[in-house]
Amino acid sequence: MLKDKAIGIDVGGTNLRAALVSADGAIIKKLKETTTGNVMDALKMAIESLMDDSVVGIGMGVAGLINRKEKKVIISPNIPAINGQDFGGLGGGVPVFIENDASTAALGEMWMGAGRDFESFVLLTLGTGIGGGFIHKGKLLDVAAEAGHMSIEQGGRKCPCGSYGCLETYASARAITGAVTKAIENGAESAVFKDYAGGNIYKLTPEDIYRAAFDGDNLAREALKDAGKYLGIGIANLINIMSPEAVILAGGLIGAWDIYINEAVKEASKRAFKSLSENIKILPASRGDDAGVLGAAHLVFHGEKAYTC
Repeated sequence: MLKDKAIGIDVGGTNLRAALVSADGAIIKKLKETTTGNVMDALKMAIESLMDDSVVGIGMGVAGLINRKEKKVIISPNIPAINGQDFGGLGGGVPVFIENDASTAALGEMWMGAGRDFESFVLLTLGTGIGGGFIHKGKLLDVAAEAGHMSIEQGGRKCPCGSYGCLETYASARAITGAVTKAIENGAESAVFKDYAGGNIYKLTPEDIYRAAFDGDNLAREALKDAGKYLGIGIANLINIMSPEAVILAGGLIGAWDIYINEAVKEASKRAFKSLSENIKILPASRGDDAGVLGAAHLVFHGEKAYTC
């Protein structure tokens, strides 16, 4: 059997996705598990399910700050159970590559998605937290890219990373549901509570909030718009620093594009240098949940050649 396949794995704050991927970017087989249990056990099971004689390596995108050389997670604010874990021994004899999950999503979009038309772009993953991946001159920029942990509010809310006022504490899915829940606890009127969450505000999802906003609920709309403004501040900062050709947005929150993202685009246009922002495209990722596993597989096939300094 031709040895031309890789296992690509995307470990996020809620789900683990894995796929067997060919060298030309075709997904042959894939699976999905939650990360609410033992993450390392789930990883081992996923690898065992996909491993065969054609696999030349395993690539992993993991939510958190990564030590690529030692194949460890330095800190994962949203999955603290994997802090310090050694991923290198999971390969069973084949090489293991590890990278931040948003960076592998950026690689996936560059290789097989919305990033194919750009030499340089910023990708933001908008989900439980907010991650970043920077593509420069057709390669992954070798930096931490922790866009969700840029400080945008002096003395702001405490973030799971230990800092205060981070972008993801104001613009992520967790931030949006938290803002709506707190407002209802404090007596705010909203149909979200009765009509969308089944009377249990602690089971609210971003999808519930978006549906309520779309149907005209003021609290839901304002929560999405406020989060979008903060996201726009973050995007403007990235435009002014990175001067990309495009900003590609991925993750579950892009489903609220016409409220949350539109607000972000308007805010970014007010704050970024016009000479840098006027020709930038802000667009959705095209590979959805597959971007991370594709990018992780890309690491296997290209190794250090996938990076630029």
